[in-house]
Amino acid sequence: MVRPLKPRCIGTDPRATYFKPRGIPLRTLEQVVLTLDEMEAMRLKNIAELDQIKAAKRMGVSQSTFQRILASANRKVSDALLRGKAIKIEGGSVKRKP
Repeated sequence: MVRPLKPRCIGTDPRATYFKPRGIPLRTLEQVVLTLDEMEAMRLKNIAELDQIKAAKRMGVSQSTFQRILASANRKVSDALLRGKAIKIEGGSVKRKP
């Protein structure tokens, strides 16, 4: 039996939920789904420049879980950029910080 995901804390909602290559209709593109917790992990590590321990605490997860979330996000974004796919941001087990 799979253990249910613990909700991860996110500090911000995305201003846009789709990114795609310019000049190609969205309906013709494959898409990669980036979850809200993956986006938050990228924001904390790359924009806020927090180390993984501090970022993990902000999200309410362990450092190893944060690393797995971040690795998944990097893999998805790299796949989309290198293969010309759209990125859709949605979902994930999250709760908003007050």
